[in-house]
Amino acid sequence: LSSAKEQQALILMKTYYDGYFFDYRKVEEIYNPTLALYFLKSFQQECQFPRQMLDHNLAMDRGKLSYIAKLLNGKSLISQALDENPPLSILDLSDRFGVKDILYGSKDTTFIVSLLYYLGILTLNGETEYGELSFKIPNLVIRKLYVEQLFEMYLPDDSERFRARQMARKFFHTADLQEICDFMEQKYFKVFDNIDYKQANELTIKTAFLTVLFDDVSYIMDSETAIKRRYADLTLILRPERRQFPIYDFILEFKFIKLTELNLSGEKARKLTKDELNDFALVKKKLADAKKQLLDYHTGLQKKYGEELKLKLISVVAVGFERVVWEVVEAG
Repeated sequence: LSSAKEQQALILMKTYYDGYFFDYRKVEEIYNPTLALYFLKSFQQECQFPRQMLDHNLAMDRGKLSYIAKLLNGKSLISQALDENPPLSILDLSDRFGVKDILYGSKDTTFIVSLLYYLGILTLNGETEYGELSFKIPNLVIRKLYVEQLFEMYLPDDSERFRARQMARKFFHTADLQEICDFMEQKYFKVFDNIDYKQANELTIKTAFLTVLFDDVSYIMDSETAIKRRYADLTLILRPERRQFPIYDFILEFKFIKLTELNLSGEKARKLTKDELNDFALVKKKLADAKKQLLDYHTGLQKKYGEELKLKLISVVAVGFERVVWEVVEAG
């Protein structure tokens, strides 16, 4: 067994299974032992990484998140945990989880965040500037549970989710995002209500694309990847054993423009051609801003991964919840 493969195994395990803190002072990260042993068993028996990084023993966690999502503000807290901006925070952990509390007690933010923490699908992440406890999703395998929960909430129809996954697989091979953008305009964005629109920003759009593109069989997928102390919106880096296939690595950068910034109604926006959308000065500026950021991120990732990287840079600008403009950025 080569030392290179051992190093790859350690990197994968850290990305997917590490990241738990049980002290707000963030003394030392802890791995999920069930998942670590699941990975090592596969690695020992087959000298291969498991195709599915999530052990079926954690399938029950999907049911826990489903319960949370049905609570009054559960959906918004799940979205916030995934976006991480601002991070979930509470003054102190609740320690009352008896049957009466679950059935009849207040299901406020403190209750939900505390429950997510005790269930192992949130972990401590230090303190906020105001001294509150801050929380985060511990690692990529738990992030998958959040992504799948939002995906099912926003697209409850099985056939639509299957269609979205098929489009994502096609995109990985072609780097052509148009079909997915059309799907966003025609189907996905329709589920957002007026409350969502008032709070909409780049994070909202990024989360929508993340749920469609998420694929941890082929990719190490990271939202807000740190590159040279800056943060890329969404990166899809091929897992080492998947580099043999004709699919690309990606960085996507998202921008959001409110309809009012372009003096458009939703109806007018829907009638515009793609060329007419691209002619707006603000759309051009947002695409240029995204391009600048993507080229900067590209340099950082090239230094980290070298020539093995098959990187495509893509900027995405959403005009309200009506239209999506995108382009591939050439690194030169």
